[in-house]
Amino acid sequence: MKHVITLAEGASSLPFPTVVTGIIAMGIFILLGFITWSYRDVANRHDHKTNNNSHH
Repeated sequence: MKHVITLAEGASSLPFPTVVTGIIAMGIFILLGFITWSYRDVANRHDHKTNNNSHH
């Protein structure tokens, strides 16, 4: 049984330190946040949709 536990512990090791994993995850979240921020106020960029709404 101890041999199985030793094999399972070796299978969960990462190829780099856990700090690097956190830095990669933070970078991905910042990138996704920037992409989301870049789409702000897109509906107001189209003047033909906002100027002619008085007849509806």
